[in-house]
Amino acid sequence: MKLTLIAVASTLFTLSLSAHAEDMPGMKMDEMEGMQMKQETKQAPVATADGTIKAIDSTKHTVTISHGAVPAVQWPPMTMGFSATEEQLTGLTTGDRVTFSFRLEGGKATIVTIKK
Repeated sequence: MKLTLIAVASTLFTLSLSAHAEDMPGMKMDEMEGMQMKQETKQAPVATADGTIKAIDSTKHTVTISHGAVPAVQWPPMTMGFSATEEQLTGLTTGDRVTFSFRLEGGKATIVTIKK
């Protein structure tokens, strides 16, 4: 019997709170119609550089490029690996001079575009 009374009292208390919340100024949900509720994901900016291909690993989908300074990401000239798609690697060979753009996310550089 006590449990039933507690359950009924809890339900009534919860209902009274929700009814009160509906009447609170500034808490009306109908004023939110048309608001964009999804959170937009912001992508990392794209940087551009010129360089020379030093190695291509088609299995790991990476290309190693010796490139000049990249002011957009405050990098000095260096040689490093970039992730790339199989399609992006098609037609490229070691020694090719390329212009490429990449995105740096979470410490990983991924080719966006690459061309001889």
